Amino acid sequence: MSRFTTTIKMKTLFMIIVLLGLSGCVASSNYYVLSVAPQPTTVYANNNRTIGVEKVTVPEYLYKREIAVAKTSSQITLLSGAVWGEDLDTGLTQRLISFLQKKFKQPSVYAYPWGIDRQPSVKVNVAITRFIAQGDKVYLDANWEVMNVSTHKRKAKLFSTSVSTGSDAASIVDAMDKAFGKLEEDVARGMKGI
Repeated sequence: MSRFTTTIKMKTLFMIIVLLGLSGCVASSNYYVLSVAPQPTTVYANNNRTIGVEKVTVPEYLYKREIAVAKTSSQITLLSGAVWGEDLDTGLTQRLISFLQKKFKQPSVYAYPWGIDRQPSVKVNVAITRFIAQGDKVYLDANWEVMNVSTHKRKAKLFSTSVSTGSDAASIVDAMDKAFGKLEEDVARGMKGI
């Protein structure tokens, strides 16, 4: 066999392996993100405030790329082939910022660290303690706090909600999207009086 034929066969074999590998990677997972912040049906006066949003914290199981589902109150499993397309803490922070911009008709909503030129008049802190599907529901538990920086007036709340879901990944992500929307509204209501 000539050297030329061997080289062609090796290149062809290499291309087949690469193509099979790529098709396996592409077909093996569906990537999900929560939707963009919805347009609020009601908006609040912005009172010329600058809003600073600290990074939304999430439980450790949400740092994994696969979507977690609770089998029991103490056991989770990861959905095969269902992968988050972004780090959830970063995605939730950006979505909350976008929602607050729309809700208060206020472009001056920034993520921490906000820098000297963007010092907030109101700080928002959200810590999610549970955000998972179990059975036919998605559960979201969180603590949030808003604080007026100049008056030090604070408002804090424990938040809890559940949304019905199916067992497939798309349904679970849709229910998580709705649950987070309820949390966003709750935070915005809390900010009204601060």
